[in-house]
Amino acid sequence: MNRERVVVVGGGLAGMTAALDCRERGYAVQLLEARPRLGGATYSFARGDLLVDTGQHVLLRCYTAYLDLLRRFGVADGVLLRPFRVPVLSPDAVPATLARRNLPAPAHLAPALLKYRRLSWAQRLRVTRTALALRGLDPEDPALDQQSLGQWLRARRESPRAVDALWGLLAVAALNAEPDNASMALAAKVFRTGVLDETEACDIGIPQRPLSELHGAAGQRALEAAGVEVRVRCKARAIRRAPEGFQVPVEEQTGDGVITADSVVVATPHPAAAGLVDELPIRGAGEWSRLSASPIVNVHAHFDRAVTDLEMAAVLDSPVQWVFDRTRISGAGRGQYLALSQSAAQQELGMRTEDLREIFLPALRELFPAVARARLLDFFVTREPHATFRQAPGTAAYRPAASTSVPGLVLAGAWTATGWPDTTEGAVRSGIRAAEVVDAQQRSRASVEVTA
Repeated sequence: MNRERVVVVGGGLAGMTAALDCRERGYAVQLLEARPRLGGATYSFARGDLLVDTGQHVLLRCYTAYLDLLRRFGVADGVLLRPFRVPVLSPDAVPATLARRNLPAPAHLAPALLKYRRLSWAQRLRVTRTALALRGLDPEDPALDQQSLGQWLRARRESPRAVDALWGLLAVAALNAEPDNASMALAAKVFRTGVLDETEACDIGIPQRPLSELHGAAGQRALEAAGVEVRVRCKARAIRRAPEGFQVPVEEQTGDGVITADSVVVATPHPAAAGLVDELPIRGAGEWSRLSASPIVNVHAHFDRAVTDLEMAAVLDSPVQWVFDRTRISGAGRGQYLALSQSAAQQELGMRTEDLREIFLPALRELFPAVARARLLDFFVTREPHATFRQAPGTAAYRPAASTSVPGLVLAGAWTATGWPDTTEGAVRSGIRAAEVVDAQQRSRASVEVTA
């Protein structure tokens, strides 16, 4: 076993992955989390007889690193993967459907695009040609990050209706940004890797357990079983160089202290990361704030009876963006509990719950007539002001690599330069990369010491 000590700061998906991988490589690992639980931004809380996730998470089959992490946590059965099929609702309109066929990519989506009744025949033909053009893009092309998805689509002469009813429908959910505010490089990654390149890549996975069980609780069990020392309610205040390695001053319930380490992985959101490394000469750290943040707002409505038989649906021409049936997963004892996921929700973020109720209850009645006959048992709102970084054009320049200009100080998090959008997959991949960098640097130092 290696005797080198690794401290991981941050117990979200990136930090848990980095800690588990470092431990499996033989390092002595401590994971520090300021909150009383692991899981980062993905957690659940009790409200009456409901166990509520702070946000509705959906994954795709192409999230291979994330799905592997769930396997390592022992909860792979906590996600149900199904072939891509999304009902698309509009008020006073017959539902449409986007679904893949068992055909070689990209033909697997052609029937759905050509039959998509939310667009005219001419618009359907054009979006099919645009999909083929998207498949020819390289998401790593720096030039793509200098323009928005909206700009690129207009250059392809896509109609405003096609942008709203198809490209924006998917991009807003995936990038938490409207097409005119979304990096074309990240959009190309979403559409190519997630939709166009492989037939089964777009298959949808919906968690079948509350997120606190799927991530935080399962992750802590797996980490402790592997030999990681997990310290919750342990807040790192700074990271400082020491004569040998690093010192991490911490605050705990038992008092303040200092933890020493040979390597430190910072796996916190970028504002917290910038504060932690403020005393170190990290090149580019002053630019991290340019990544900013984009919010997600979730509207929750619990009715005394079932109002729809849909498990999930996308919505057009309505304040509602996506709706999910959370009844069984939340443990609701009666009725039906729906969660509405609103991405890029700058406007909704600052609105009162009462005002949101006046908007979204009538919108639900337009989509599901049975709402008019149902009694509302509960209505509440959860807000994630910093759900993702702002995935706008030009942000690639501010996303740092895992390795830094200070040897031994390594970064992880979905906001780092993973090549992926800010997703669970990006977070896990960043943790994997952080552990690789820690190991490479430790081995390099060991080799130098042996040579000396």
